[in-house]
Amino acid sequence: MGVVTIDGTTVRSFVSDEEQFKKTINERFTSLDLNNDGVLSRSELRKAFESMRLLESHFGVDVVTPQEELTKLYDSIFEKFDTDQSGSVDLEEFRSEMKKIVLAIADGLGECPITMVLDDDEGNLLKKAADLEASKLEKKV
Repeated sequence: MGVVTIDGTTVRSFVSDEEQFKKTINERFTSLDLNNDGVLSRSELRKAFESMRLLESHFGVDVVTPQEELTKLYDSIFEKFDTDQSGSVDLEEFRSEMKKIVLAIADGLGECPITMVLDDDEGNLLKKAADLEASKLEKKV
């Protein structure tokens, strides 16, 4: 775990660094593509979101959500990612939707810095954004 100070500008800067953002998203996609077929299936994408536990907790406290409600929600997320309705999510679709999500996070954060505790997970996009910003500051010094 690490403590970072981050705001919307930091996150937007990460997205605008196309090379770094693309590399990060490609790595995340590869880690989620469990059968290495070059696309994400409904179950692979669901496993990814389940591992984040975004929907099964409320302010860090476990909540019980009916399984059918979770299935409907995960299915709607999949449909959002599967823009060509092919039944799978390719890298371009994944990258496009992740960019929208990360930019929405940036908008939510706004311009006021906040301090966050983030897992040291290599796939953590907010940590990557904070690390990129820190490396830019170090180069200036």
